[in-house]
Amino acid sequence: MDSNLVMAFDSTQQALRAEMLLEYADIENDMFPTPKQITAGCALSLQFPEQELEQVQQIIAQEQVEIRGIFRQQDETYIQIES
Repeated sequence: MDSNLVMAFDSTQQALRAEMLLEYADIENDMFPTPKQITAGCALSLQFPEQELEQVQQIIAQEQVEIRGIFRQQDETYIQIES
């Protein structure tokens, strides 16, 4: 089973922008409320397949999307894998 990662943001504008960019790149994603275990300035996060991490990182860097971090769920908590 493939796992998903969570990308958190400091602003709704950046979350919506990232969602649009990932959709444009045909990367499956799901916007949902930011988990309470993740401290972020925005109530929205994006979930995407872990196998798309490299492409997501390229898009975020190229388009200068401001993110709080990318997280992997581990048991009942989230571990930040990139900021």
